[in-house]
Amino acid sequence: METLPAETSISRFSESADIETSSEEYARRFTGSAGKYFLETQSEITLDLLKGYSNTTVLDVGGGHAQLAAPLVEHGYRVVVTGSADVCRKKLDNALPSGGFEYLTCDMLDLPFENDSFDVVIAFRLLPHVERWAKLITEMCRVSRDMIVFDYPDSRSFNFLYGLLFDTKKALERNTRPFRLFRRGELVEILNRNRFEKVVLKPQFFLPMVVHRLLRSGVFSKSSEVVFRQTGLTRLFGSPVILKATKVLEK
Repeated sequence: METLPAETSISRFSESADIETSSEEYARRFTGSAGKYFLETQSEITLDLLKGYSNTTVLDVGGGHAQLAAPLVEHGYRVVVTGSADVCRKKLDNALPSGGFEYLTCDMLDLPFENDSFDVVIAFRLLPHVERWAKLITEMCRVSRDMIVFDYPDSRSFNFLYGLLFDTKKALERNTRPFRLFRRGELVEILNRNRFEKVVLKPQFFLPMVVHRLLRSGVFSKSSEVVFRQTGLTRLFGSPVILKATKVLEK
């Protein structure tokens, strides 16, 4: 496969956080048994939220990391992925069969699609790194015919220690970057403003992901998180959260 030239990693758009999440360095955060568990959990929850949507068109905004595009294509969804620079398609080309998806380099805050172009619009590993996050959600709502799904770090979790422990987390993980925490209410407000309601929240993990990465034990990660889920701790204080919202039909 032809290697993309280095200059294609430069974006002409104001928001381009997905360039980093599409990189090989970022993908190394999800290697090993704990990383595999993270991705399996993320895919299982997302596919469950899309259950019943057969022959569905999905727009994956900033999805060059291929974390969701690959399992969605495998399950028969018709997937279009956007990226902020041409280099964002590199992992997709490596992970997916040729012709199995469509890719477009474009501005995530000004998507080149008509209103209601896709059944479902998703964005993962993106929202907390986008400065104009409300505009991003609004644009996702505009091009979605029925549903949007995205993940975010919830302030109602161990993340409340973010300010105090970020330097420690960065020292341990090395490739950690700053991110924004969200309150559920502020996200629901933006969604409702764009006629998206019926919000479903699916917290993924109770323990911070950095803890699982340091222990590097898939067995521990799975067994401990099962206990936290069964006791209700994950539902109350888990993060990151996968959020699904459905469009309300106009009367």
